[in-house]
Amino acid sequence: GYGLTLGIHTRIDETIAHVVGRAHVGNIYVNRNVIGAVVGVQPFGGEGLSGTGPKAGGALYLSRLLAKRPAGLPQSLTKALVVDMPQGENGERPQSAQANLAVLRDWLIAEREPALAARCEGYLEYVLAGATAVLPGPTGERNTYTLSARGTVLCVASTPTGARAQLAVVLATGNRALFQGAAGEALVTALPASLKPHVAIKKTADADFDAVLFEGDSDELLGLVKEVAKRGGPIVSVQGVAAHALANGDEDYALERLLTERSVSVNTAAAGGNANLMTIG
Repeated sequence: GYGLTLGIHTRIDETIAHVVGRAHVGNIYVNRNVIGAVVGVQPFGGEGLSGTGPKAGGALYLSRLLAKRPAGLPQSLTKALVVDMPQGENGERPQSAQANLAVLRDWLIAEREPALAARCEGYLEYVLAGATAVLPGPTGERNTYTLSARGTVLCVASTPTGARAQLAVVLATGNRALFQGAAGEALVTALPASLKPHVAIKKTADADFDAVLFEGDSDELLGLVKEVAKRGGPIVSVQGVAAHALANGDEDYALERLLTERSVSVNTAAAGGNANLMTIG
């Protein structure tokens, strides 16, 4: 669905954060109605069945309309994003997407793949999965915007370089790679142990995935798109590049399309005008 409205009148921040973290919706409104979204304050758009593109009025919307888009995220958004990795049940913090990508970079250097290692280094400049920005808004209201990993990304590559480049994109966005094809299977076998939990090999036709990265010729891409379109559930985004285009630097994937956007609008003045009673910390 597009949004969720919560009515909470306690000052227990953890309760609100717990509900927000488990709600798989694009917009969450706490102690306020779901109408009156303002551009740049409450970006509007869904998740799942209704999440077919970037949020209207959000930072990623304009670039999606361009025939040629600048690389990376808009600078205004990148400067505003702050990463706060969630703690596990025992208080530990999971290894970040940046840390996993750094491991891949170092492994690629050892494998004498300087171009791919440089690609990883470039991705490390962007703060993506798990990052939150506080958006401008009226007094008595707190609006936040968070980028999260989509989940599992199906990676279909025709070359070893293509498979490695796909993995770099997947790790940079905090996702998990599901490889299909010989190039991807060989990569999974060769990777260092610390990256094994973030990769898998597609063994069944009905395996679940949330996005697709493809490298190959146009006929193969058309066939893959048709197969993906037959699947039930949410629309799955497919990004395709020509064989060897990644190695040549002619094409690249849009990292933001492997992320979900979520906005949370909290009426901090709902409990008798005391803003301290309604905050998410």
